[in-house]
Amino acid sequence: MPSPAHSPMLKMTSPQSLTDFLSQKLPQNYRTHLRTSVLPTLLTSITRIAECLRSSLDIQAAGSQNTSGDAQLNVDLATNEIIHAAIRTCPSIISASSEEDEGENAVQHDAGIKAHQHGKEQYAVAFDPLDGSSIIPANWSVGTIIGIWDGKSALDQPAETHQVAAILGVLGPRTTAIVAIRLPKSAASLCFEVGLSSATADVVVVRDRVCFAAPEAVRTRYFAAANLRAAAQEPRYKALIDRFIEDEYTLRYSGGLVPDIYHSLVKRHGVYVSPVTAKSHAKLRLLYEVAPVALIVECAGGRAVDPTSGERILGKRVLDVDDRSGLLCGTGDEVEMCIGMLIGGGKR
Repeated sequence: MPSPAHSPMLKMTSPQSLTDFLSQKLPQNYRTHLRTSVLPTLLTSITRIAECLRSSLDIQAAGSQNTSGDAQLNVDLATNEIIHAAIRTCPSIISASSEEDEGENAVQHDAGIKAHQHGKEQYAVAFDPLDGSSIIPANWSVGTIIGIWDGKSALDQPAETHQVAAILGVLGPRTTAIVAIRLPKSAASLCFEVGLSSATADVVVVRDRVCFAAPEAVRTRYFAAANLRAAAQEPRYKALIDRFIEDEYTLRYSGGLVPDIYHSLVKRHGVYVSPVTAKSHAKLRLLYEVAPVALIVECAGGRAVDPTSGERILGKRVLDVDDRSGLLCGTGDEVEMCIGMLIGGGKR
């Protein structure tokens, strides 16, 4: 058996600086501030979030709730401020919204930072600073999700064209992130993995291409079934779970959206299902979680759809920060199979 270092699914490129990588991969003069300011600043903030978590030995309720009605922890508030502080240093980020805040607001930049005016690059950033905070007390991996939108607002914009980049950061034994950048129609979009070091504050590209494998190249098939209790409420969801078991899929589900999606991207195969039933309503926020994940999955060659309708996630507009959705994403063939089971009558 080959050692992990020689396993094809773990093969990585030699580390390259983010600056050099983006200079080579992005068209000349294409979104200069995105690659030189916005992405490096936001990725470095994830490093600071990792440092915050490692030094936060006392995890406790903050005595407040976010707009989703979830009780906030002290680390939710601390990590939220870390990203906001980073955003205030970026002149091209005009507005920002967080799952821990009330709505989308104009950025109040730090003293000496002049916001970009009309005609220059302008971005809206929407983020979930600490996705999966409920599993932090168990010391499990959690994550940060960031969507970067073209223009002054992320609201009432077609996600397909206006969400230009997304970041999926994992806060675990290592601090890493997968980044997707939508490129002009004439070029293939980028999806790559970076490593984040608190010791040096460097952002290095450790995998220059993240993509799902062709079905025939897959040995082990993975599934992550969120809200498994919903299988008792919805026969079609239970039938889908039964099929995964009958077809000898391997369950990989941590209870954290980010590490579960990240696992499928690293293994180059997998399907994630967050169902919606009559009793289990959609919980995931479209702006802060579902849309950024969908961009990354699509840039990696997969599909991301609404499990109730089969509608492409990136075909939606986010009209309100509280818009919610289920999520079905992963390799194209597996998503198609799941759509058939959940919507199309359950035929094989």
